[in-house]
Amino acid sequence: MKQVVALALDGVMTYDLACAVQVFRHGPGKFGEPAGFQMETCGVRPGPVWTPNGFGLEVEHGLAALATADIVVVPGIGLPTLPPPDEALTALRAAAARGAIMVSICVGAFILARAGLLDGRPATTHWAYCDEFADLFPAVELDPTALYVDDGDVLTSAGLSAGLDLCLHIARRELGAGPAAELARWNVTPPHRAGGQAQYIPDALAGSGFRGALAETMAWAVENPAAAPDVPALAAHALMSERTFIRRFKAEVGSTPRRWLDAQHTVRARELLETTDLPIEVVATRSGFGSVTALRTHLRAATGATPADYRRALRR
Repeated sequence: MKQVVALALDGVMTYDLACAVQVFRHGPGKFGEPAGFQMETCGVRPGPVWTPNGFGLEVEHGLAALATADIVVVPGIGLPTLPPPDEALTALRAAAARGAIMVSICVGAFILARAGLLDGRPATTHWAYCDEFADLFPAVELDPTALYVDDGDVLTSAGLSAGLDLCLHIARRELGAGPAAELARWNVTPPHRAGGQAQYIPDALAGSGFRGALAETMAWAVENPAAAPDVPALAAHALMSERTFIRRFKAEVGSTPRRWLDAQHTVRARELLETTDLPIEVVATRSGFGSVTALRTHLRAATGATPADYRRALRR
């Protein structure tokens, strides 16, 4: 049995903690016993732990519980840039030094990074906090697109529900595909989600706030993607030669028109996949790609998911 200990600091996000509880403490079934794991939760010291979720927690164990953990899970806290207590960081370093597997959920990555456990290693965290994380911890190889990152003895997840993805991944890694699939089924979630967290990042249409001589053409292209499938169409609308248009576009926008246009088509395709039941072929046409192959290529590059997988995950 693997001993799992979750560290609940003041401000702990209870959803993050619950992701670990659902996998490591509750097995599948109404009265399911966990297979292969024993889990307990600790704080800096035994007693109450404050949460920002409208209720408090009471934990039985202090940091000494980390000394025997095979797997240490660190949920995020409500103010992730706030430095955690020094004694907690010391206990985390000691657990890692003796070989415990270190796991963070959501912005719990800030805590592992504060302890120096992510330096020089790949990691991820909630997409909304990636800029702050990168500024604070430049030595970490941050991947803002991943649902989770498995670097052997250190694993990190993206935001919120990605913590459940990571915990199921750990169950699959430790127990095998069968038990992990049973846990996923009980939690009414896929055993493995396709794509990364990029598919969940808001990507508003860039059709407002354009400036410069090309503003009218850019706004037109965003509003009429099927009529603007390529750079020649943009140049024609701007009443310029293609060569002149490309030069002016680079000077004004700082990007090539082809790259910008592909981004706009991808944004529109995502919107159509999320909000309509249109066939994939129609989505490709209306978003300006013209072919399912082009749609699939650009959507996978942007989100890591196929059109069908993206629609299943994001359908509103």
